[in-house]
This record gives sequence, structure tokens and C-alpha cells, in this order.
Amino acid sequence: MKHDRTPEILDKALNGGPVSADEGLTLFMEAPFGNLLAAAHSRRMQLHPEPVVTWIIDRNVNISNVCHAGCLFCNFSCSRSSSRAYITTSEEYHDKIRELFSLGGNQLLLQGGLHPDLGLQYYEKLFSGLKKDFPELRLHALGPPEIVHLAKMEGISYGEVLEILQKAGLDSLPGAGAEILSDRVRKMLSPGKCSVSEWLQVMQEAHQRHITTSATMMFGHVETLEERFQHLILLRETQALKPEQSKGFISFIPWPFQDEGTALSRKLGVFNQVSAEEYIRFIAVSRLMLHNIPNLQPSWLTVGIPVAQICLHAGANDFGSVMIEEHVVSSAGASYSADSQTLVKAIRAAGFIPARRNQDFEHLI
Repeated sequence: MKHDRTPEILDKALNGGPVSADEGLTLFMEAPFGNLLAAAHSRRMQLHPEPVVTWIIDRNVNISNVCHAGCLFCNFSCSRSSSRAYITTSEEYHDKIRELFSLGGNQLLLQGGLHPDLGLQYYEKLFSGLKKDFPELRLHALGPPEIVHLAKMEGISYGEVLEILQKAGLDSLPGAGAEILSDRVRKMLSPGKCSVSEWLQVMQEAHQRHITTSATMMFGHVETLEERFQHLILLRETQALKPEQSKGFISFIPWPFQDEGTALSRKLGVFNQVSAEEYIRFIAVSRLMLHNIPNLQPSWLTVGIPVAQICLHAGANDFGSVMIEEHVVSSAGASYSADSQTLVKAIRAAGFIPARRNQDFEHLI
């Protein structure tokens, strides 16, 4: 008769012990659903004793849709010769920022892509110009693939790129382009993007410079279950290297692959088959494994608000952004939307107190 390891692993997690990838997989596959959620929620309450769920108002703006990363899951990008190609203009930024401010937000999530013609000077000028025109604006911008791309274009280090961008106005660095932190998977999905070691090195450099970052995962495609949990271990190990006063990875946001019309589904027959229960179980195990990453956010954009509400009882403590503008994930089939009132109402309906935050998870009045 097989020994049930799940109770001892759950006890280990609740006592702050590091859960291994193998143990995380065991919990994901074998732990009774109710027991797993209860343990993850208990761990959440250890980290965040108040019944508060945070949320943010920001705007996702794409600097350009030109990108040569070649990601098989992306319907948004195009070549620079495409009739769809664009670069956001100064006037468009100003209009989008004014609208953001009018809705109560002050942060831009700026995604760049790997544009072959836009070098470091372009981003330096863009960031400093936006900050000059809108001093209260916060820039949560680019991501490790763009930093690696710019470093290679300019022939300088990742740290030098980050230092220049930080001086120009970069406030925090998204965990974009993580997908699955497995080079086997990355070579299949996004051959033009940085490697696992490069992604992690950029994050370590950002943490050394006290640049707050987030971590992400896109799963439910060609990865193995083992690779999902190894991804969590790599995040946890990288977080352990940050300076004591650095926030490092302040949050973790996983979401299932959106397959509608993608090359991954059309050419390789790969479709997202992540069920609601599977997603919730993964959120719960993430909370138990990532003991040194304080905040966990479900992706209501991809799984819907009802599933995200259950995740608030499975270890998650943040509800993310109203997503005033989002093109990349929605172009592959994510069709959910919400305004501030909807998010606040959803948090309250789940039994929690909503609190608006900034990217550093400081509560705003």
C-alpha cells in the first residue's frame, strides 16, 4: 500500500520549510482538493494576516507590435515590413496617460518586444520624456527578454542597460517572457527569446539595483508537469540571492496558455487544456512552494473572475489590474474584462476587503 506523503509535505510547507519540486508535484497530483486549498490559505494568512486583497489601476501599452522573437503563442507581433507594423507615437502616449490618470491610475505597463531597430537610446529618450511630461507616472516596463536584446544590440552588460533605464525613469521590471523556465520548452515556443540563465541573470541584476520585479509563468502547452515545478524552484532560488533590503520578486502571476488562432495550435495541434481545478491547484501549490515571494495573483483575465475568486481561498492575495488596455493575451482568446467597480465587487463577494495598491504593494487611499 502506497504511503500518503501529502500530510507531511503540507505540514512542512506550513512551517515555512522549502517544498521541493518533487514534493510540489506530489501535492498537485495527490493532495485532496480541500486539504490543499486549506493549507495554501493558511500559508497566505501567515504571510498576510489581514483579510485584505489588493488590486491596481494601470494601463498596458505596447511600444510597438514589431518583434522578431518568433513566439508560437503570439498573434500580436509582426515583422517591421508588415502593413500592421506600428510604433506608438508621443501623442498617443499622452492621450493614453491622460485617460489613465482620469481613471485614477498612474502606472504604465510598457511592453516593448524585440524590435530590430529600436536601441537603448530610443528607450532612454522615451522613458525620460514621459517622466518629464508626467512626473507622477510610474513605469513598469520591458522585461528580461528586452533587456537581453538591448544589451546584445549595444554590446554592454545587462546591469549597464538596467542602470541607464533606471536613471531614465524605469521604476520596476515585469516578469515578462518567462513562459516556462526550461530551455527545452523555450527553444520550441520562443526561439528568439533569451535563455533561462539569461532571464534569471537579468532579474538578479535588477534585484541588486533594488529594482522591484514580478515573476510570471505561462503554462498548459508543451511543458511537462515536472518543468512547471522546476520553474517555481528557480524563482525561489533567485529570490534567495537578492540583497536583504531589495524587494526582488514582489509577486508571482501564473496563467494558462491562450490558444485561439496561434501557430502553436494551428501548426502543432497544441491547445490549452488547463481546467479550473487544475489552475486552482497550481495556485495553491505555488503559494506553498514560494515561501519567499510575498504576493500571489491569479489571472482573472485568462481564467475568469469566478475561478480567480476561488483562488483567493487557495493562497492568492492579490487580484491584479483592471487592465485598461491589453492586446497580447487577448489576441489569443482571453476575452474577460473588468473595471475598478467590478474588481472591488468581486473581492468583496469572495469575502475579503479590497485595497488599491501600487507596484510596490503599498496601499493607496
